[in-house]
Amino acid sequence: MVLHRLSVSRGTERVSKNTASSIVARERRPHLAASPIDLLGIRPLESFERFRAKVQAFLKDHEDNIAIHRLRTNKPLTVSDLEQLEAMLLASGTADAPHIEQAKEEAEGLGLFVRSLVGMDRGAAKEAFAGFLDGRTLNARQIEFVNLIIDHLTHQGVMPPSRLYETPFTYVAPTGPDDIFPSPDVANLIAILDHIRDTALAG
Repeated sequence: MVLHRLSVSRGTERVSKNTASSIVARERRPHLAASPIDLLGIRPLESFERFRAKVQAFLKDHEDNIAIHRLRTNKPLTVSDLEQLEAMLLASGTADAPHIEQAKEEAEGLGLFVRSLVGMDRGAAKEAFAGFLDGRTLNARQIEFVNLIIDHLTHQGVMPPSRLYETPFTYVAPTGPDDIFPSPDVANLIAILDHIRDTALAG
């Protein structure tokens, strides 16, 4: 009986210790789970893709803004336009400084970043190629190729010349524009694309 009592006593002691440990662990767990960011009251930065979506929705509601209008219509931006755009995004709470800096770095400028979200007015994209098309007759493949460029600019706002050698353009010209245009025309197409890009940069 004595041994039995000792066993029960020891078992009770173990249970008590385990219970106490469990209580302590539960009390400590929230503190262990809290990160330095939580303790400082700072929220982790949202994903860049979510940031892009937020900015795109905001810009769509402000297309009457002069800087956005210039970007959509392929008119040159000024330094003041870019400063105003950045201030507007920050003041609205749509963007924060780290995300704006990341956008500038990835798109090679805030103007190009915004242009990529708002696209170009189709009429402005066509106008950019007016000089290339005036006074000449293009064949069906050439017309389709130029229309693909205009479609891309309408949706994406800007286009690096290297895209001319990728799909969907290679569906029309398998080896790129050189397959259907003479060299001077290819150089002219690239110059037009470069000019469109430059209008989104403050000179």
